[in-house]
Amino acid sequence: MDDKPHRPSCAQRLREDAAVRGEPVQETAHRIHTHCGVTLLRAHRLARGLTLQEAADGLNALGVRYETAPRADGDQLGHWEKGRQPRPATVDLLCEFYATTAQDLGLRGSSQPSSAEASATQERVPARRSPQTTPAVSPRRVADTVPLSFEQQIDAARRSVDRTLAVGTVTPTQLDLLDEQLLWAREQYVYTPPAPMIEILLGHLSEVEDLAAHRQPASVQVRLAELTAMIATLIADALMKLGHLRQSQSWYATARNAADDSGNTELRARVRAQAAMLPYHYGPIEAAVALSREARILCRNRPTATAAFASAAEARALAKLGHAEGAETALRQATEIFERSHARTDTGNDAFAFPERRLLLYMSGTLTALRRTAEARRVQESALALYPEKTGIDPALLHFEAALCLAHEHSTEEACQLAAATFLRTESAHRTPIVEERAREVVEVLPPRVRGSRAARELREILALPPGQM
Repeated sequence: MDDKPHRPSCAQRLREDAAVRGEPVQETAHRIHTHCGVTLLRAHRLARGLTLQEAADGLNALGVRYETAPRADGDQLGHWEKGRQPRPATVDLLCEFYATTAQDLGLRGSSQPSSAEASATQERVPARRSPQTTPAVSPRRVADTVPLSFEQQIDAARRSVDRTLAVGTVTPTQLDLLDEQLLWAREQYVYTPPAPMIEILLGHLSEVEDLAAHRQPASVQVRLAELTAMIATLIADALMKLGHLRQSQSWYATARNAADDSGNTELRARVRAQAAMLPYHYGPIEAAVALSREARILCRNRPTATAAFASAAEARALAKLGHAEGAETALRQATEIFERSHARTDTGNDAFAFPERRLLLYMSGTLTALRRTAEARRVQESALALYPEKTGIDPALLHFEAALCLAHEHSTEEACQLAAATFLRTESAHRTPIVEERAREVVEVLPPRVRGSRAARELREILALPPGQM
C-alpha cells in the first residue's frame, strides 16, 4: 500500500470500473485496500459507495433487531476504520452489514470472547450454531469462524449488489416530480425577482443533491446531472443580476461541470451560452465571445433554439467589441437557425426557452452596439410588443438600449430621461445592480462635454438614491 491514503475519488473510479466488469464487491474492496492504502474496513465501505454516516445509519438500522445492540455514529466508525478495534458485538454487526468475515474486514474475530463479552454478544446478536452442527450461512452475515465456499462468496456478492441497487434506485415517479418542480421554477424565474428565486432554487437543488449523493443507475445519474446543471445555471444568472459576480462565476462553472457530466450536448451548449452573459455585462467581452462560440460549435449548426441562442449571443458580444463583420455574420446565422427551429412557435414562459422576443432582444443589443439605431429601434418595438405583462427585466433592458440609441444620435436629454423613467418604473425587487449598470451605461456613452448636463446629472442622482427614497 502507498504511505499516504488516496482520496475517495480514487476509490470511486475503482468502484465504477469494477461495476463495468461485474466484479464482486468483496474483490473491489481488496482492490481499493491495496491500491488506495486504506484499511480493509474502510475499503469495504468505499467499495459500496457509502459515506461514514450512511454506513453508521445502516449499522444502527441492522442493530435494532437485537436487544441492547451497539450504536455507532460516523465519527466512531471513522476511528474503527483508522485501526481502533471495535467491541466483539460490533465486529459481528460489521460482518453482517458487509456480508463478510472479521478477517476480511481486517478485524480480530470474536470467536473466543471472554465470558462477559460472550454474555453481551448473546444479548446483541443472534446466537451462533454449535461447531458440531452444519453451519448455515445467513444471506447478510457469515460467521468469521466459518470459511466461505465459492458458491457462498458468489451469493454474498450478488446480495450485496442487489442491496446497493435497491438503496440507490430512484423511481421514475420521483424523477418526473423533480422535472415538474424544476419546470415550474423555470417558469417562475422569468418574472420572479432574483433574491427570492435563489431560495426556491436552492431548495430544489438540495433534493437533487440528496439523490445524486447515492449510487444510482447510469440513466438516473444522467437525469440528476441535467437537473443540477439547469438549477445551477439559474442560480448563477440570479447572482449575476444581484451583482455577486464571483459567486455567479463559480456557479456557472458548477453548471458547466454538471452539464458535461450528463453528456447532454444540447445542455452543455446551453449552459455555455448562458454563462457568456456574465462577461458580456461585466467583462471581459472576449470571454463572452469564447463561451458563446464554444456553445455554437457544440450545436454543430443543428436547427435548435440553443444554436440560435449561441449565435445571437456571439453576435451581440462581437458587436460590443466593435467587430462589425463578425457580428453581422453571427446575427444572420442566428436568424436563419431560428427560422428553421421549433423555437419560432414558442410563446410560453420558460427561462430555458428562446422565443422570438428573446432573439429580438439579442438582435437589439447587436444593432445598438453597431450604432445601426434605426434598425435597432424597429427591433425594440417589435420585441416589446411580444412580452407578456408579467415578466422580468427584459423590457427594461430594451428601453435602456433605446436610450443608448438616442445617446448615439446625440439626443442627450431624451436619452437620459428615458433611462431615468425606465429605472424608476422597474419594480424595486428587480432594480438590481445589473439594471443600475445598464442605466449608468447611458451616461457613459455620452460625449464628455455633455456628461455634466442637467439631464445627465439628474440620471446619476436617481441612480445614487437609496432604494427607499425612489
